[in-house]
Amino acid sequence: VQLQAFGGGLVQAGGYLRLSCVVSGLSFDDYAIGWFRQAPGKEREFVAAIGSGGTTYYADSVKERFTIPRDNYKNTLYLEKDSLEPEDTAVYYCAADGSTRLSTWSTKNIDYWGKGTQVTVSS
Repeated sequence: VQLQAFGGGLVQAGGYLRLSCVVSGLSFDDYAIGWFRQAPGKEREFVAAIGSGGTTYYADSVKERFTIPRDNYKNTLYLEKDSLEPEDTAVYYCAADGSTRLSTWSTKNIDYWGKGTQVTVSS
């Protein structure tokens, strides 16, 4: 199983972010997929996830600021956000899980992880 994240880099505050996560080696349609992030000096935290049927769940801290569409034909998950802030600087990890309820996603109950992509927002 591989989860490969793309799209990180240096972005100015106020700019737009679009990350992609291409998944292979599992039945994409059967898994919930999502994103975590880890800011410098902080623990990895849940951002958002989308179920196999399209139901979404967002962390309270990011609700209505990120969107998380998935393309089941391309086995790809996206993370999109306008108006980036320096506080969004982090390593972003995509994740896949086959059984955990979206509202209970945490770093302790994920089946598969990607390696992460760095996003740095300059002020």
